Amino acid sequence: MGAAGSVPAADATAEKEQEIYAAMKAEFAAQDGKEGPEAVAALKAKWEELTGITGTDMEQLGATKLQAMQRGRLARKDAAKLGKNKEFDSGGRLQKDSKDSDDFGYLTYDACPKWNTDKDSKLYHKSLMAKTCTPELFEKLKDVKTATGYTFSNAIQTGVETPHLGVGATAGDEECYEKFAELINPIIAGWHGGYDPATMKHPTDLNPENLKFSPEQVESFNKYVASTRIRAARNIRGQPLPPGSTRESAAAVETTLKKTFEGLEGDLKGTYYPLTGMSDEVSTDLQSQGFLFQKPKTTNLLTNAGAARFWPESRGIFHNENKTALAWCNEEDHCRIISMAMGGDVKDVFARFCSLSEAVKGAAEASGAALMWNETHGFLGSCPSNIGTGLRGSVMIKLEKLNENVELLEEICDGFDLQPRGSAGEHSAAVGAKWDVSNKQRIGFSEVQLVQKMIDGITSMIKIEEYLAGGGDADGAKAMAAELKAAASA
Repeated sequence: MGAAGSVPAADATAEKEQEIYAAMKAEFAAQDGKEGPEAVAALKAKWEELTGITGTDMEQLGATKLQAMQRGRLARKDAAKLGKNKEFDSGGRLQKDSKDSDDFGYLTYDACPKWNTDKDSKLYHKSLMAKTCTPELFEKLKDVKTATGYTFSNAIQTGVETPHLGVGATAGDEECYEKFAELINPIIAGWHGGYDPATMKHPTDLNPENLKFSPEQVESFNKYVASTRIRAARNIRGQPLPPGSTRESAAAVETTLKKTFEGLEGDLKGTYYPLTGMSDEVSTDLQSQGFLFQKPKTTNLLTNAGAARFWPESRGIFHNENKTALAWCNEEDHCRIISMAMGGDVKDVFARFCSLSEAVKGAAEASGAALMWNETHGFLGSCPSNIGTGLRGSVMIKLEKLNENVELLEEICDGFDLQPRGSAGEHSAAVGAKWDVSNKQRIGFSEVQLVQKMIDGITSMIKIEEYLAGGGDADGAKAMAAELKAAASA
């Protein structure tokens, strides 16, 4: 029997156990919705402390339930992350990839995903990646990863989880094009008309003086063309691409680009607007002009590739005072440069594009780096569809007669290696007969060659439009297109 007023030892132990358990429950509740690795580790340490407590069965059961609740909470949090298609189970599992963020999880596939081959299904895997990634190739590459830690599972995730994509694979860094060549080279060939980086070399020409654009063509373009735009991607060697970036690498890219923009002079001088902290007034103004890029939708290639993590950090837009030169920072690529102007002076727009490209190159070299480029792939980027020149030169052109026959317009554009887009995208008519027409190819031709093909093709389309306006018919337009193409090839 203890001294008067003392607490028996057994009761004191039970009281201490209750105190620890109550403290645990309070801390657990306080972490709701913001569990970080440190908080979880601290809770785990307290749970493990319970293994040495000889309390009641009820207290031990309570500790077990607490751990189960935490596991359930984390599981629900993981399930809410982007990266995995909620409509089917691809076999991909979260395995604590170091690149994971609060809202996105990289998946690991232990076996080759089962591709949906039903073309009538909305979950049909139509991508070139799905057609290339056989079980045999998967087994060969599944454990391969680059020096930055970008894995084969990372590379195919967006195509697995977003079945409607056409390409279906991404690069998380420059080395992916070497490590995963057996997957990426067939994708490049399929997307770019048979171009094979293993056997072919890509030319580069950023001299606007090599363009042929006569005063007569300028006059004709200005009559039909409402605006002209030329854009391409540029990426800084030594830094991961957005699908494989870290907060630190993305910030380093932004720092380099900000220095680039600060050093621009003359016609290119302008202002950089970071997305983080952007005022509603500035955001509304940039959006109204079509300058501001938005966070990718879940159906976009970028989302399930992890390229939209920690949005909008380290992202922004630059434009010059005349609003004819733009650059996007850390969207799909490190930098997307855009030159544009009202009217149809393609050579002037291309010259400004070349100046902006050289400025980005100079800034990368000044920081001790270089742009991602090699003689077989040209300029490299996050998506194999935008390598080579990565260039898209387009005009917004009014074609009233051709707009009456979309099938004819598309057939003629195809013959000149051009891609038309109507108001609702490809294969749709254009409101007001205004079409966005651009070069179709990206690699195997130099920048000058592709812009020249666009100039020559649009010149021919204007002639065909005038033929139809004068009473010509579809058969005559087709014959005329064939003659013009033959003459250009002669």
